[in-house]
Amino acid sequence: MKETENTFLTLINRHKAIIHKISKMYMKDAEEQRDPFQEIILQLWKAYPSFKGNSKFTTWMYRVCLNTALVYFKKDYRKVDKTPLNETIDVIDVNENEGKEEKLACLYTAVQELNAIEKALIFLFLENQSHREIAKNLGISEVNARVKLNRTKEKLQFIIKKNGYEF
Repeated sequence: MKETENTFLTLINRHKAIIHKISKMYMKDAEEQRDPFQEIILQLWKAYPSFKGNSKFTTWMYRVCLNTALVYFKKDYRKVDKTPLNETIDVIDVNENEGKEEKLACLYTAVQELNAIEKALIFLFLENQSHREIAKNLGISEVNARVKLNRTKEKLQFIIKKNGYEF
């Protein structure tokens, strides 16, 4: 058991950025992100014995993480505040890094207005997953993944413009 536990912890530490990104996609601030982060780790541990190595660990991990995130919100563990963001974000390019951080913050704010499936689509897209990989991870057809992703990107662009910020 100890060897399995050590292997699991090594893999999780190596790929924990995936869990952080998913938590950040679904929750606004760091404090709110802790609960889904812990739930995802728990579900990964419970599902780990089913990982047979037929795919890359990260492919399996994406699927478990996204399914956990979707179930987490379907069961309404959290009441997401759907109040629209009405304040205008002023961008000051002090340096390139701050500009990137500002854009990233705006993106995450806009993503909060998407539904759970749309968030998963955008996350996988930002992780450079192909339409085939997105379809496999979400359990939908490749054509459906392509159509849903395009619609979600259009919706996200609309939200960003509505909030007064463009890239």
